[in-house]
Amino acid sequence: MGGFAVFVLVLVVFAVIGLLLSVKAVPQGMEYTVERFGKYTTTMTPGLNVIVPIVYNIGHKLNMMEQVADVPSQEIITKDNAMVTVDGVVFFQIIDAPKAAYEVNNLDNAILNLVMTNIRTVMGSMDLDELLSKRDEINARLLDVVDEATHPWGVKVTRIEIKDIAPPKDLVEAMGRQMKAERLKRASILEAQGQRESEILRAEGEKEAAILEAEGRKESAFRDADARERLAKAEANATMMVSKAIASGDIQAINYFIAQKYVESLKHIATSENSKLILMPLEASSVIGALSGITEIAKAAFKPEQED
Repeated sequence: MGGFAVFVLVLVVFAVIGLLLSVKAVPQGMEYTVERFGKYTTTMTPGLNVIVPIVYNIGHKLNMMEQVADVPSQEIITKDNAMVTVDGVVFFQIIDAPKAAYEVNNLDNAILNLVMTNIRTVMGSMDLDELLSKRDEINARLLDVVDEATHPWGVKVTRIEIKDIAPPKDLVEAMGRQMKAERLKRASILEAQGQRESEILRAEGEKEAAILEAEGRKESAFRDADARERLAKAEANATMMVSKAIASGDIQAINYFIAQKYVESLKHIATSENSKLILMPLEASSVIGALSGITEIAKAAFKPEQED
């Protein structure tokens, strides 16, 4: 009875151990490959799985979530023979667990070496200026090449980013001087354009002013000519009236002409620059008589008009 109890106890112990070995719990985001005597048979998905112990065993435990790996920095010679130091980061996800487990050895190391090799290939075919200005294009080219190369491994490369491109110190200083020269050049061009526009505006303003001045002179000359024409007509009419008066024997008309010339002569003498003091006898009665003659002529001229 004691031997049978020991046998049962041992059997129970082996049953418990076998049960524990046969039940496998796979966490979320993980997949396990199952091998039978070393050969792949199936894949365990997240949850509770049962296998036959000893005959079947776990081959590889694979992380199916998206992963990120830093790409080590490396020196690259560009197309124009510039030495730059480049590093980056790669994002990838395992989409086929058996391929990732059995198609490549050390998957992470293989992906990093593939990315580093293609970085040298892609960036080595470009000039330094293109490296610094076309980073998105570089990332896209790297992603296409690396994703296609890792497809047989059951891996999907979702993103490759170049983090830093570091040219040598002397090259950075030269680029700084170049940028400064370009800024000075643009500033000189803008200043020259500003002066040119200012000169154009000033010239247009002077042109408009000259046009307005010429139009003003034209209008003034026209008005002066019109005034002279009116004055000439008035003088002609006055002369005609006086001539008629003289022809009719009116002595006052002769006095009018004499008085007019007399007054004009006195005006010229008074406004002469060489005349400082003038002492000469003036017959005021003659001037008054002339003025009286003018009055009589005016009455004679306006009387017919009033009668009409």
